[in-house]
Amino acid sequence: MADHSLPVLRWADPPDGPMLVLLDQRRLPTAEVEVVCTDVPGLVAAIQSLAVRGAPLLGIAGAYGIALAAARGYDVGEAARSLTAARPTAVNLAYGVERAVAAHRATGGNGPAAAAAALAEARALHREDAVASERMAELGLALLGELLPGGGYRLLTHCNTGALVSGGHGTAFAVVRAAHRAGELRRLWVDETRPLLQGARLTAWEAAREEMSYAVLADAAAGSLFAAGEVDAVLIGADRIAADGSVANKVGSYPLAVLARHHDVPFVVVAPVSTVDPGAADAGAIPIEQRPGHEVTDIGPGVPVAPVGAQAYNPAFDVTPAGLVTAIVTERGVVSPVDGGNLAAVCSGSRSVGAGKGDGMMKA
Repeated sequence: MADHSLPVLRWADPPDGPMLVLLDQRRLPTAEVEVVCTDVPGLVAAIQSLAVRGAPLLGIAGAYGIALAAARGYDVGEAARSLTAARPTAVNLAYGVERAVAAHRATGGNGPAAAAAALAEARALHREDAVASERMAELGLALLGELLPGGGYRLLTHCNTGALVSGGHGTAFAVVRAAHRAGELRRLWVDETRPLLQGARLTAWEAAREEMSYAVLADAAAGSLFAAGEVDAVLIGADRIAADGSVANKVGSYPLAVLARHHDVPFVVVAPVSTVDPGAADAGAIPIEQRPGHEVTDIGPGVPVAPVGAQAYNPAFDVTPAGLVTAIVTERGVVSPVDGGNLAAVCSGSRSVGAGKGDGMMKA
């Protein structure tokens, strides 16, 4: 099969740069257009408007943002504060920013050498994420084989978790892709993911590029799929995972977890360890971004679907309790059963934990 890697984010050196060039995810699937960021305010705007999105990629973008500020002689501390605040739930953004800032400070915190160190750290994070994506795909596919002997998987996913959110092939979608390339994917069910349709616009676009068998469904139709026995497993990503294993992901994920538990269907989260926030003890410590109401009341710019003046509730994320999560797949191993102790053990690399049903062990 062809390699459909996407240039979702790239650094441009002089004479054209320094600048960060992003694939504008707001324009997909109808147009493949790039956005050029020459300063941190431009990158912050791109992050907040979802031109660039997805937890791992936000971490990479944040690190490059610090490199951009340093290369152009802007205040790195101020850049770090504005970037970190751009999307409060996605912990990877702060992680990437902090890594680049630490590299900048370690090399004097000023001048070309410090700027070069920040850029080198951003590039290192970019490479690491690609490697992590491949490892999660391997471990996730093995987990599916343990949970669902026989192959021919019918997988349901929510939001977008592919190459558009990663330095590699993604998180949950990377596992789906691995199953597809192994000849084990029977059907990918793609939640449309209201209100911004990241599933219908982005995941379906990626699935089509990979020549998968897929179908888009309205979020409210997922229950009928479960009731008909048409879902073998749910695979989602994460924007922040608390220390107890609670998972914040695109709003609509929690109802899928409840449906999956009721119908005895595995509910699997795929995310790098950089998404785990040991400083957030539980769900209550995860900040939930509230986005503008017009994203709900309008189906598109200037296209209202609600009466003028209608109020809207628009949380970007919801939180699934650890008890509803079958497993968390990270690049360091699979956490199952999901609890604080097992999560900490895998993230620290101190030991592997059970993966799937029974007493099977998945080596990290």
